[in-house]
Amino acid sequence: MDNGNNIVLIAKDQKIEPLAFRNAMSHFAEAVHIITTDGPAGRRGVTISAACSVSDDPATILVCLNRQHEFNHLFIENQVFALNVLSSGQQAVSEAFSGKGELSQEDRFALGHWQTLQTGAPVLADALASFDCRIIATHEVATHYVIYGKVTALHIGERSQSLVYLNRSYHGVGD
Repeated sequence: MDNGNNIVLIAKDQKIEPLAFRNAMSHFAEAVHIITTDGPAGRRGVTISAACSVSDDPATILVCLNRQHEFNHLFIENQVFALNVLSSGQQAVSEAFSGKGELSQEDRFALGHWQTLQTGAPVLADALASFDCRIIATHEVATHYVIYGKVTALHIGERSQSLVYLNRSYHGVGD
């Protein structure tokens, strides 16, 4: 339904069509992160934007991962992850970890300088900030894992513009 210059979609049978939902969500300005894990199940890293703070006492964060991707179960199996907040100069790393260019995990990790803090999950040395976490709860909601992590260590990098994703493109915001 068109209401002037606006489009209003009414859900049929209480379901919003996925493409309409994605189009609406493209207007969210979201920080860009690389979430990583390493452990007995294997090493993995992916680009995500769905992450937020849950609490500062104890320090806890929430991330969402598409569970339909065949290797995202590695995060659950390893029970650890690091959330790396990217700067505006790290768009190429973000694109690589999002699957653009179809690089192997090994080749993706070769694009940055990685270290570990407490859990063994890879931390990007020049990230704006990194949160090293142990998984304390996981839920499956629709197509995604919702993962809660207790922060065991922090790495705070140099101040710079943050990398955000808005309207299906990257932007730098801040300093």
